[in-house]
Amino acid sequence: MLNRTLLAVFCGILFGAGIAVSDMLNPARVLAFLDVAGAWDPTLAFVMGGALIPSAASYLIKKRMAAPILDKRFHVPTNRTIDTPLVAGGAIFGVGWGLVGLCPGPVVAALVTLKWEIIVFAIAMIVGMAAYGYLPQRRAKVAA
Repeated sequence: MLNRTLLAVFCGILFGAGIAVSDMLNPARVLAFLDVAGAWDPTLAFVMGGALIPSAASYLIKKRMAAPILDKRFHVPTNRTIDTPLVAGGAIFGVGWGLVGLCPGPVVAALVTLKWEIIVFAIAMIVGMAAYGYLPQRRAKVAA
């Protein structure tokens, strides 16, 4: 259990460092990427493209392993259905990201800046995630 926790902390620190080094903690950089008709900044495209390299490598490694080193099975989503909750969730995420230039991963990493805007966003994000758990249709799916 300790190995899994330490590995999770290491991965979180590595992710946060990558986000910080690439300046993706800066909402203005993200918003500039989304501004394709204005002062477009392609930096985010390079960050996402770079992220595909370890992701693709991990899928290749997964094919050769029966189980991960620190777990009993791989936790890879198998549902490939495009339904209303998926599209609605993607739209809400996209609108929020486009309005403020932040999404959950970078917000957690940006908490170290102690900027009040980041803290307010993180609190709102946590409240939203907690509220989602109390939605009736969510409770019914979890109970099933």
